[in-house]
Amino acid sequence: MKKIKSHIYDPSSLDQDLKDQDLKELENLLESKDELSESKDLLPFFRDRRNLICCIGACYHPKLIMPDRYAHECDIFGDFRSDFLVGDSSRGAFCFIELEDATKTSIFHQVGKRTSRDWAPRFNHGYSQIIDWSYKIDDMKKTNAFRDKFQSEKFKPLSLLIIGRDKFLSDNPEEKRRLDWRKDNVIVHSMTVACLTYDQLLVDLKDHCTMYYKQAEENFLEEDGSGEEE
Repeated sequence: MKKIKSHIYDPSSLDQDLKDQDLKELENLLESKDELSESKDLLPFFRDRRNLICCIGACYHPKLIMPDRYAHECDIFGDFRSDFLVGDSSRGAFCFIELEDATKTSIFHQVGKRTSRDWAPRFNHGYSQIIDWSYKIDDMKKTNAFRDKFQSEKFKPLSLLIIGRDKFLSDNPEEKRRLDWRKDNVIVHSMTVACLTYDQLLVDLKDHCTMYYKQAEENFLEEDGSGEEE
């Protein structure tokens, strides 16, 4: 189990490392095969790309602006762990990230002759882990151990469950709507739990990077005076 470590997040370095390289490599991974294993494909890929994980936290958590805390296999007070944790200690914003596999039965699976497929065991497993984190964090949040661990007086958590592929939902639009409804409407102890596929993750990260660099360019032009009218 890994402890939370300080992390220097340099957004200015992401143009080459993230936008041009990491996102392209994520796209190549998703194109390489339809089904991806959590242990053999996904965890090794993300474990080697710390800046990409930090960008995921900043993309989905609205208060996570400058990530300075990072952990892989983050120990949650001895009982549970999250695959990754990204934090902005000055704002008390923390994003817990759980990765599951990307197979045909990761999100829904067929039970009997029912028209609608049930939520899959893999999905329920990942979601249950998030519920367990929330319980343990709530149980410990008033202790010195909690303050020492997260190194912040404030605590605004968000959890991500990344699982499955869009292509395995495309044959049944209702399943995509069920996933979106659960993401938008189910709250765990006042904490948002975002459930999304790896394909949606790639789309969101591309949009996030595009907006970031557009804003950075506008800020540069304002500071440089290049954007002023003559």
